Amino acid sequence: MTRGGRNKDHDDGPERRCIVTGETQPKDGLVRFVVAPDGEIAPDVLEKLPGRGIWVSADRDAIGKAVAKNLFARAAKRPVTVPSDLVERVEAALVRRLTDLIALSRKSGDAVAGFEKVKDWLATRKVAVLLQATDGSERGKSKLWTPTGARYFSVLTARELGLAFGRQSVIHGALAAGGLSPRVVEGAAKLRGLRKADGGAPAGKDERNA
Repeated sequence: MTRGGRNKDHDDGPERRCIVTGETQPKDGLVRFVVAPDGEIAPDVLEKLPGRGIWVSADRDAIGKAVAKNLFARAAKRPVTVPSDLVERVEAALVRRLTDLIALSRKSGDAVAGFEKVKDWLATRKVAVLLQATDGSERGKSKLWTPTGARYFSVLTARELGLAFGRQSVIHGALAAGGLSPRVVEGAAKLRGLRKADGGAPAGKDERNA
């Protein structure tokens, strides 16, 4: 079954060049940055801030290398200020974006939380995304399955998933097909790249478990 990774049948859409790798790839695997009015590099995870976009692969090492090698200034063609905690800022912004999307899906009736509710959805309706907390019991998580064609992500903690569902903590969550599920997939893949030290992988990389 597929756990995370990119759907090969997915329309990749617009492409951008990563300033670290030099590779051109679909922008859903990249993080956009802009130069703020005060000259500071700022992550733009919503991709709406004004200014010329500077793109880096959604990968902790890639962003760290961009900071260490002063690649943002080179891409901007001007002196810039790069926060020392830029990687952490990107990660925090991606967490907020992902939890907001899940919360919106919940409010529209397209997401549920809790073992029994998720299990029922997996058995009775088309599920697009299965989400499980990184700090949840592996034994408990293994009792649920990822439907064929659906996506699996374990990138948020129980507390973070809880925020998305309006609870103190959540281990299991599921999103129905359609709605905001494509955006959740994109956001979760990017966050996985920033948290790959905790078992994730760069956005866009395929991960498959039997």
